[in-house]
Amino acid sequence: MGRLETLRVVDPVLTELARGYSNANFILEALFPTALIGKEAGIIPIFPKEAFKLINTKRAIRAKSNRISPEGRSSTDVVLEEHDAEYPVDYREAAEDVFPLESYATDVATSMVALEAEKDGADLASDPDTYPTGSKVTLTGNDQWSSSDTSNPISDVREGMEAVRSKIGRYPNTMVLGASCFKTLQDHPKILARIQYAMKGIVTPELLKEIFDIQNLVIGKAVWAADDDTMSDVWGDVCILAWVPPASASGRSYYDPSFGYRLRKRGQPVVDKYEENGGKLTIVRSTDIYKVKVVGSDAGYLINDVNAPAA
Repeated sequence: MGRLETLRVVDPVLTELARGYSNANFILEALFPTALIGKEAGIIPIFPKEAFKLINTKRAIRAKSNRISPEGRSSTDVVLEEHDAEYPVDYREAAEDVFPLESYATDVATSMVALEAEKDGADLASDPDTYPTGSKVTLTGNDQWSSSDTSNPISDVREGMEAVRSKIGRYPNTMVLGASCFKTLQDHPKILARIQYAMKGIVTPELLKEIFDIQNLVIGKAVWAADDDTMSDVWGDVCILAWVPPASASGRSYYDPSFGYRLRKRGQPVVDKYEENGGKLTIVRSTDIYKVKVVGSDAGYLINDVNAPAA
């Protein structure tokens, strides 16, 4: 083991700070809840729809029980990936700054790792190839929600919810809206007509939950910057409907049916520190080992291109 390796120290205080870190604009957890696994590679089971099969369960006296014939279970491979970012703190800066720079460095490094995870999840959930036939629609022309006089977002969402129910036996409980999509719905006449007698004069996420009759609604507000500092939305002009298992006291398991998960190695994320330049630089590094993965595409529905391109 080299000298650099021996100087690495996992910082429990900064690690707890990283695990408690939450950017209000990040919504990945709402669509891809975290499920912990013990290894960096493995096989995730995909369970068939046995619970929906109709069989004769009547049993006569002294007759044999009605045994279920288990269907073949499929599986999918998963290989977790390591993501990290590190931030240098000079000893002179740390001595002069009134703020705890190592905590700030943890926030910055953790935020960068989390932003990449958010982008990975958004790209995956916004890709029509993620979804099977009948579980996606790309709006065009007068059907796009930005065509306020001719489109009908309420009808489009209802069709999506029925599509999910027809495949998994339950309605989706989560809706994800890109920020531009939410803005379009706020001004859409068919939405405004539903709230004309509401006390609030603007369309809020809570009102949309009632209109669409869905339990969870989140808005993707996060942005990312290109090398030329051009800012873009992480979540585009999409509406995503999905079934996500509710959180429980014991946590979530990938055995629970779900549209997707962030599969994370147990014990992650962690923050460690090591020194450079003879101790004049302290490097604060945030590490996470995970994979954002769709495990039940039937449990999701994509409404794509809800807005016409800007002129």
